Amino acid sequence: MNKFFLTAGALLAAVAVICGAFGAHFLKTKLSAEGLQTFETAVRYQFYHAFALLVTGILYKEFSNKLLKWAGNLFIAGIILFSGSLYILTAVQSVKWIGAITPFGGLCFITGWILLAAGITKKN
Repeated sequence: MNKFFLTAGALLAAVAVICGAFGAHFLKTKLSAEGLQTFETAVRYQFYHAFALLVTGILYKEFSNKLLKWAGNLFIAGIILFSGSLYILTAVQSVKWIGAITPFGGLCFITGWILLAAGITKKN
């Protein structure tokens, strides 16, 4: 098991719950429907990839290789770049340029999933 990925996954899932509750109870009256949808997308993808980190941490016990480490690190980078940029975009309307960072987070997610698959199938 990879303790770092398990810890990071658990903490990032907790932050996603907090953000989701914040969005549902506070931002609901503050944001437009489009802004709220963007915020919810950030929360949803953070949740998916917090769970991916937990899975990666568990799988690391059986498939301990660099590909799984890269996958976990890319999931973390993706959360920061993808969800983080969407959170900032909804919080600070004047920084529209930050949306240009979001696709890099998506690319981190995609690459992380591919490396996770490759790391599982790699022969020891």
